[in-house]
Amino acid sequence: MPFTDEFYAHVGEFYAHVMADVLALVEARLRTGLGEPDARAAVTFLGTDRIEVLRFSDGNDGGLVRYATLGMSAQPMADPTAALADPVKGPRAELVLSVRAGLADTDKVLRPLAVLAASPQVEGLVVAPGASLDIGDPLWPGAPFTSVLVAESGGLVEDLELDAPMDPVRFLPLLPMTPNEAAWKRVHGAAALQERWLNSGTDLRDPLRKSVSLD
Repeated sequence: MPFTDEFYAHVGEFYAHVMADVLALVEARLRTGLGEPDARAAVTFLGTDRIEVLRFSDGNDGGLVRYATLGMSAQPMADPTAALADPVKGPRAELVLSVRAGLADTDKVLRPLAVLAASPQVEGLVVAPGASLDIGDPLWPGAPFTSVLVAESGGLVEDLELDAPMDPVRFLPLLPMTPNEAAWKRVHGAAALQERWLNSGTDLRDPLRKSVSLD
């Protein structure tokens, strides 16, 4: 017997409630880890769910401002080669970017971050540590970065466990890369680039920093 429109309507309502519950828990975890947001913006792309970007800052020049997405984790990321996406199981994540305040107009990063957060829905990407994400344009006006390296979760904001069979939500830090660093990373790998940054004492939160020496 074929499923009715009423059946599909009930299924849609169920998943809408699940998504809302997940995002409420995600925002609570962000507040626990980063404090109260002092600004937020919402972006909606055609054919995708709404993505919000929350800003957390201490209000001091030279301090840190953090931008976190909210909405990417509402649905699990699906393997683009899979014949049918599982609506419940699969990796879930949000993105977190930390930069030093007062040095550049980094608030313009809100839309690029929302674009990256929507990429699993739009492009079928599975965003995971070690991956490169490329915007193609500066992350903010005058930024020397057009792409980011996805780092390991668990440091700044703890992973959020969800009820089985859902996977936990991981809060993935983003490390801006210059074009030279991104090209070098494609050849040598993420671990090698991070080692270069570490050995050079690179301040990855400096929104105006130069490329690390790659000789």
